[in-house]
Amino acid sequence: MPVLLKMIEATERRGPAIEPREIKQEGEAGLRITWGDDCVCLYTAAELRRACPCAQCVNEWTGQRVLKPEAVSDELTIADLSIVGRYALNFRWSDGHETGIYSFRYLRDLGDR
Repeated sequence: MPVLLKMIEATERRGPAIEPREIKQEGEAGLRITWGDDCVCLYTAAELRRACPCAQCVNEWTGQRVLKPEAVSDELTIADLSIVGRYALNFRWSDGHETGIYSFRYLRDLGDR
């Protein structure tokens, strides 16, 4: 599928595809989300931390990722997890970082990669 069509499809995704039915931390470094359309996505703490969307990790003006993937240890763990409203998750990582807000749409897009 061409990249533009994938971007349009992801942008237009609504309803059950981006509504989590279950969010479960698995061990210290794993996360499993079962979406409303029965898709199950598994994430590791390190991959989520490397994809952090916050302004410390992504330049707000250019969209360029500032965080270098090699700066995040594969041994990183989820120290805490909380729901933000009805649209996102916030993590506190074992490296002390905690400013990223991961929208459900963003998490679903990461899980579909």
